[in-house]
Amino acid sequence: MRVALLEGITRRQANLFGFLGCAAMLGCALFFQYVMKLAPCNMCMLQRLAVIELGLVFLIAALHNPGRLGGRIYGGLILVAAAVLAALSARHVWMQMQPAGSLPSCGADFYTMVDMLPFNEVVTRIVNGGGECQAILWSLFGISMPGWLLAFAAVFGLGGVSANLRPSAR
Repeated sequence: MRVALLEGITRRQANLFGFLGCAAMLGCALFFQYVMKLAPCNMCMLQRLAVIELGLVFLIAALHNPGRLGGRIYGGLILVAAAVLAALSARHVWMQMQPAGSLPSCGADFYTMVDMLPFNEVVTRIVNGGGECQAILWSLFGISMPGWLLAFAAVFGLGGVSANLRPSAR
């Protein structure tokens, strides 16, 4: 699998770029929350955690600058982290496509549920619920935020895997 955009850059540079992309996505989320006053739903909070997870894998890989075996391991970790992010984003897009009011409410907000319930129960309730998560508060070119995040997960995930699996990408 070859990605022409990654030709000529090292594995470390690609991982640093992946980390900076994740940091930019989190920066956008915080901008929408605090500047544009768009309250994140519970699925948005889970997606933020997945972006942080992916960003940490990219950062650790960039700092470590592994050889071929380490690159394969980091490539696998990036694939898993990007797949989690893509699955959460795809589920959120699916929720937004359902008729209004057809999904039950998520219940309490994310932080309240984390304080009151075990984390696996929080995740289950959020992914199964979704009344508040159906609202599309912002879109660009007809694509909502979770749609853009799904595209980000695909591009950065595949790019990170490709960069880390290249034999001479040191």
